[in-house]
Parts: sequence; C-alpha cells; structure tokens
Amino acid sequence: MPNRLAQETSPYLRQHADNPVDWYPWSEPALTLAREQDKPILLSIGYSACHWCHVMAQESFADPEVAELMNRHFVNVKVDREERPDLDQIYQTALAVMTQKGGGWPLTMFLMPDGTPFFGGTYFPKYDKYNLPGLVKLLPLLAKAYAEQRGKLEEQNGHLLRAFQGMMPKAADPAMALTKAPVEGARADLLASFDAKHGGFGDAPKFPHVPELELLLSGDGAEALAVVRHSLLCMARGGIYDQLGGGFYRYSVDREWSIPHFEKMLYDNALLLRLYSTAWLANPEPLFAQVVEETAQWAMREMQSPAGGYYASLDADSEHEEGRFYLWTPQQVAALLDADEYAVLAPHFGLDSQPNYEERAWHLRVRREIAEISAASGRAREECTRLLQAARRKLFDARNTRTRPNRDEKILTGWNALMVKGMARAARAFERKDWLASARQAFDCMRARAWREGRLHTLCTDDTRHDGCLLGYLDDYAFLLDAALEMLQAEFRKDDLDFAVALADALLEKFEDPQAGGFFFTDHDHERLFHRPKPGHDQATPSGNGVAALALTRLGHLLGESRYLAAAERTVRLYYPAMMRYSGGLAALAAALEEVLEPPQIAVLRGAAQDLPAWLRRLERTYRPHLLALAIPAEMAGLPAALDKQAEAGHVNAWLCRGVICLPPVKTLTKLQAQLDVAGR
Repeated sequence: MPNRLAQETSPYLRQHADNPVDWYPWSEPALTLAREQDKPILLSIGYSACHWCHVMAQESFADPEVAELMNRHFVNVKVDREERPDLDQIYQTALAVMTQKGGGWPLTMFLMPDGTPFFGGTYFPKYDKYNLPGLVKLLPLLAKAYAEQRGKLEEQNGHLLRAFQGMMPKAADPAMALTKAPVEGARADLLASFDAKHGGFGDAPKFPHVPELELLLSGDGAEALAVVRHSLLCMARGGIYDQLGGGFYRYSVDREWSIPHFEKMLYDNALLLRLYSTAWLANPEPLFAQVVEETAQWAMREMQSPAGGYYASLDADSEHEEGRFYLWTPQQVAALLDADEYAVLAPHFGLDSQPNYEERAWHLRVRREIAEISAASGRAREECTRLLQAARRKLFDARNTRTRPNRDEKILTGWNALMVKGMARAARAFERKDWLASARQAFDCMRARAWREGRLHTLCTDDTRHDGCLLGYLDDYAFLLDAALEMLQAEFRKDDLDFAVALADALLEKFEDPQAGGFFFTDHDHERLFHRPKPGHDQATPSGNGVAALALTRLGHLLGESRYLAAAERTVRLYYPAMMRYSGGLAALAAALEEVLEPPQIAVLRGAAQDLPAWLRRLERTYRPHLLALAIPAEMAGLPAALDKQAEAGHVNAWLCRGVICLPPVKTLTKLQAQLDVAGR
C-alpha cells in the first residue's frame, strides 16, 4: 500500500512511496501529529541523484524491521532538499554545530516536535558498520533518551538556538569606509591554497569551486589567470568531466579529478559552462571551447524539457550500481573500434594501464595527449585526432544503448536561472544562436510558469498542489535577476528589462532586512521555522546574498536607481566584517563588494537593428569582466531615462558610462574600444 509520498511532486519522495515506513512530507499535519502524540520527528533529507541516499533507502527504509522501529517511535518526515532548500540549510547547519563536522546527504536528523534538532548524522546503516551505529540499535536509544531525558535535551536545544543567533552576520560600523582589502585578501588566499600539480583548491574530495575561480579570473595579474587556466585544463582532462557525452559530474573523490561521484547536477554544469566560456575569452584554449560545445549540447540534448526549462539532475546509479552507465573495460572498447582507433583511444584514456575504478573497471580520463600519442606512434597529429573523434562517437553511441541513469525532471527556478546565464554567456562568447535560443526558451518558461501574481515559485510545474510551500527562495529571485541581466546583453528586449525590475522590486520587498542589511533566505511570509537564515557563504551554488548584491549593483547603475544601489551596499556592509576576518567561502560577496566600490562599465549602443550585432560581437569577443554592453535598436520606445539615448540617424552611437560619469558618445567601434582600453577592465 503506497504511503503519503505517492502523490508528491518530487521524484525523490515518490521513490519512497512503497516503503513500509509511514512517511509524511514536511507539512503541518506531520508537525501536529508529533505534538499531539508527543513523538520526536525523524527527518530524512536527500535528493534523487544521491548515491548514498539510494543505499540507505535500500538497506533501511525498505526493510520491515527498521520501518517498524521508525513507525513505533517517530513521526517520519521525508524531504527533497531541492524543493526545500530552507529546511536543508538550517538542518545541515545544525548538524555542523552539534557535531563540529561537515554534513551531506542523506541527512538524518532527530527533532523535537517543535522542529528543534537534538541528534543527527548523515548516512546510517541498518547494523553497525563503517564505524557508524546501525539504526536497529540507534532508534530505540534515541526514543528512550527523548522519553527520559527531556530536560537535558531542552537545555541542549537552548545552547543550539543561541549558537544559531551568534552566527547571524553583524554589519560594519556605518562610519567605516569599505575598501577592496577583503577582495584582495580573498584572491591572495586562493593563490596560496592552489594545488599547483592537479589544479583547484584543497584535497579530496575535490569540488570545482566556481565562484572562487571566477573571482580570480575577474582580477588582474598573470598568476591568477594561470591558476584558473591550469585548474580548468585539469578538470577538463579529468574524470570529473564526461569525456564522451559532455558535462561535469558533481565532484571528485580524489585530489587528481580522476573518479567522481557520478551524479550530474544542472547547477554545476551551469556554473562551469559560463566559467569555461569566460575563461576562453581571457585565454582561448581549444580545450575550453570543446568543453563549452559539449556541455551546451549535453544540456540541450539531455536536460531541456519540451516546455523549455531544464531538468534538475541525472542519477549517479543505474541498475543499482554507481557509475555503471559510464564505466568500460578494454575488451568492451576493443570490440567496438577498429585497430587504428583503439591504438589512439586506449593510451589517450588510459585503457592501456591499470583499472582506475575499484580495481575492476576504467573510467575515462585523459592520460596522454594527442601530440604525445602522435609522436610515439609515428602517425600524423591530424590523423590521430580524426581517429580519436571517430572512436569517441562509436563509444558514445554504444553507451546510449545501456540502461540510462534516472533523470529528476523537476524544473527548479534558481537552477534554471543559472543555466540560462551559462547558456547565454556561452552564446555571446561563441556567437551561437542555437545556444541563445535554448537559454531564451528556459528564461521564458520561468517567466510564464514560475512567476505568478508578482511572486516566484521555486518549482516550475503545472502541478499546483504545493504552491503554498514552494514559493521562491532568495536564490530563485537573485539568480533569475542575474540571468535577466545576461539575457539583456545577449539580446535586448524591453520585456526582459521590465521583468528584471519586477524581480528586483520583489527581492527588496519580500527578502531584504532594511535595518540590518542583507537578504533572508525565505521571504517575509514564509512558514516559521526554528531559525531564519541570512546566508552569505557560497555552497554548491554562489551565495544568494552575493548574487543579489552584484545584480542589484549592476541594475542600479544601468537604470540610475538608488534603491537598488543602497540595498547592495547595505548587503556588502553587513558581511564586510566577516570578509575582513576570513574571506574563505565568500567569493560571491567579494565580487559584489568590488563592483559596489568600483562600478561596472556600461556601454549603451543605439542604432539601426541590423547594424548593432557587428558592434556587439566585437565587444563580446574581448575579455572585459566588468563591462555590461546593451545593444538597443534606435526605434525602441518606452525605455527608462538612463537608457533612452538618442542616436544620430545612419550611425550606431555608443555611450560608455561608469557610475555617474558618461563619456561623450562615439560613432565608431575603434573609438569605443579606445575608450574602453583607457578605462581599463
């Protein structure tokens, strides 16, 4: 008999609909039941592409013995972290405070009926193993503690709540002058922590850290550019990148980028798509262009829905085995290729060496470059390249006949916004109308289906059952506003500008703390939880506060709107003391601080519609990270005063502005580029 999850919109929740566990979604009936029966809540948070979530489900949630203990002692609540990032955020933070360790998924928390946690962890097995307590032993012990040690638990909860309050950011003294010291400090810290051999930062497990790389890329200096270049080359050659189908897996379990956790998340690929596109402008590596091409094609081929939006993720597992879809043996490969193709592909991807996955299979990563293979084999480099391309196509086609990983077909507003920006950025850099059309479809889908009566919804779907609990979060508004600014640069439409203004106004109205500064993660009408975060640190995606501050700064200068500029400054001022103490994990806010202090350049082009693209292409093919360029047809009416500039007939006229200063208009690209060169990046 299916439980209450059978009718949920989340594929992850529906995967647990046939468990013997008496699951509830997070809802008032579940919380009321816990209060009325005086039972603790077992909260399980995960997502459909998560390998260890599947392991725990198969070991424990599908097991009658574990389910009986759960049903007897607890009210059991299952949450999709992608639908309810607010819950995931506060309970991940609670686990970190309680254990002084990092969290992850599955997240398993034990709560008082009011939602305050008293114990937690991530993956728990059925029986003791991996130095972890098994649920069969743990569940009765926690139920006993709840029944017999209530006073101690409530005292612990008091300490936890005070710790949460202590973590809220405190603004700098209003008299303190903001400086670029935190930005420069952040870049210096990143250079110091750079892995010079393998690229990236830190040890295993290794994540791409896109906001940090973008912060380095947007600065000056050959060393920073070299760090970004080396990191991106290492990732592109590594196993974190799908060498056949394009796109990136979530992270690498090792320092060398060799073996990933095999789930593919939309947000990772969105962020990396725009990073590789921008890096290619700064340093036109052919491999960067290849990665952008293949990742954009992957997104359109495998992740874009008929309605236009992009799906959320692909599972790590297929046929109950992590990575099975992507792994090979030399025998499988040799059976698909001719001898010449195999002679090139095998050394290129390491099939002529020992297996790199669990000592039994090969996960493809670049081991030897084509130039080296050409020199060793005596074949011309062009011939080796042709053979490799033919071999890759054969393997890709053969792989597509395998059982595919499941796809989570939620269309999440914030993640779609990130991919819209990534696709539009790539389209601008590489002059690809098909990529821009893909971004346009998703952007219009968000506006048509997620924007309702002046509010964003985090889940873009025709199913309205969960509208009450799936109203948009800070990231949805901030990321979509940022995407709108990218779309305006790729293809100026008055409707997009109007939508950007509506999003910015809603962001201020529904999320801003106008007294202390910054933006709460949930809007002012959201369900009350035991804590209301105001997050500043970058996580898997950039900080919503950082993106909001940067987008509001840019829109404020674009329109001459002081409300947006003031809100952005209040935000960076709130986090300024934290950035001064330790810049780690605050790259998005550091980027916003830099443009609050030094406004972006804004180039407004006006002229005949057919004459504008040539100007825009020339500007877009030059790396200028702090430039916004808008090409507005001369006949377009109804513009805000700051953009309503009158062009002379027969010419494209260009105005270059920074802050409150605008240079005299120019009529040639050469003069505009000279102005830009004098003004700097």
